Amino acid sequence: MNVVIGVADCHVSNDTADVLITYALGSCVAVAIYDPLSKVGGLLHFMLPEGSSDASQGGKNPYMFADSGIPLLFLEAYEKGAEKRRLRVRVAGGAQVMDPNGVFNIGKRNCVAVRKILWKAGVMVHGEEIGGTAARTVRLAIDSGRFHVRSPDGSAEREL
Repeated sequence: MNVVIGVADCHVSNDTADVLITYALGSCVAVAIYDPLSKVGGLLHFMLPEGSSDASQGGKNPYMFADSGIPLLFLEAYEKGAEKRRLRVRVAGGAQVMDPNGVFNIGKRNCVAVRKILWKAGVMVHGEEIGGTAARTVRLAIDSGRFHVRSPDGSAEREL
């Protein structure tokens, strides 16, 4: 069953019939994790590198930000039986779109945030397709852990 993960959303599953999909990753980044033994996988689609540390901002969606969404993705996978040492991690997105002069560099900042968070946690990235100027669609099959990235026109799909 296709499970669509929207912008600033996350889903973790141990149902081998599920395929987790997120569309139109521009400057946003998708982080996919998969444990091949427990067959637990998760997909996060975050928008920005970090949330505000201001307590008055506490009502914001934690999946919107790398610094809060990535740890939650991992915790939810652990609760379903995944183990950190077995996880396969893949990252896609972080394109420079709607900012041709690189004023805000959201995509680049998102990519740096992912690398920094995963490095500090001692987690290795097993595959990535980041940067560029094109949006991407990604999907993670829970039965196999296969992770596919598709260009916006649908003409090219690659497995990472």
